[in-house]
Amino acid sequence: MEEAVGILEVYGLACAFLAADAGCKAASVRLEPFDKNKPANADALPVPLLVTVKFRGSVADVEAAMAAGEAMAESLTGVVQKHIIARPTEDTEKMLKLNAFDRN
Repeated sequence: MEEAVGILEVYGLACAFLAADAGCKAASVRLEPFDKNKPANADALPVPLLVTVKFRGSVADVEAAMAAGEAMAESLTGVVQKHIIARPTEDTEKMLKLNAFDRN
């Protein structure tokens, strides 16, 4: 069965953990490893680290998890980007496995 993926990019690791927790409590989803990005303009951001939370599950569950995660993130440091991909292609699936937390 193909799973949808919800991608929620937020400001900061603590915000990512809280958004992920809210999303997992709201729907039957699983998490994939977080990703991080420190953009060139990091010093101008509310928190200098962007973290991406990835929810996996059915489209309906991912939508519910994303809504809960977004609400939590907005109450904290905020949301940078959010997207749901209903049926990621094989190539997209490969890219979703990459994450910067694996690197020093």
